[in-house]
Amino acid sequence: MRLAILEDDPDQLALLQRWLTQDGHDVHGYLSGREVMMRAARESFDLFILDWQVPDVPGTEVLQWLRSKISSKVPILFVTVRDSEQDIVFALENGADDYVVKPARQNELLARVHALLRRAYPREEETRLSFPPFEIDIQRGEILRAGARIELTPKEFDLAVVLFRNVGRLLSRGHLQETVWGRTGELNTRTVDTHVSQVRKKLDLRQETGFRVVPVYNFGYRLEQFAAAA
Repeated sequence: MRLAILEDDPDQLALLQRWLTQDGHDVHGYLSGREVMMRAARESFDLFILDWQVPDVPGTEVLQWLRSKISSKVPILFVTVRDSEQDIVFALENGADDYVVKPARQNELLARVHALLRRAYPREEETRLSFPPFEIDIQRGEILRAGARIELTPKEFDLAVVLFRNVGRLLSRGHLQETVWGRTGELNTRTVDTHVSQVRKKLDLRQETGFRVVPVYNFGYRLEQFAAAA
């Protein structure tokens, strides 16, 4: 999963990044609220971890901005020294999904992240996906359309799985790049565009057939679902 962390203490940020990277996530750390907001406007993330007390834009304002401008559904976890009941209630009532008081404990933090991700993205646990007329077998690495197997390269298959698991959700090119190819600066984002084009063509993704890949200029792609034509 692709995670963003707001934490103004470099040592604490490095610690959280290490824990979550070792847990298998692609982790992006930011030292200021403005930086998180700037990146969130350009990139998609699966979960945000926010500190409250940062020097420029406090975590609560970042929380409210994310909920009003980015997504009402993406999980947001607070990790902060503020431990009063009033603070916890304020964060939760303004859109936070969970709250951890520092010092964070590694296993508890990871368990809370896992729980939030399971609730937000339940299909990540599934090994078979059904989106008629498509049937996707994750373990066998194949996609059937109306019972017929579609020939895809491994990366095309992985990309198709990410799109179907996130149907209706806007995903940035960077998000797709990290999820399918891993975190590397060597991959040109044109590679993402080329593979999306191939997946669209091979699966015949268009409104008349029930699904359509919609490009969003300067951001990424969203797979939209429609009622298939009779």
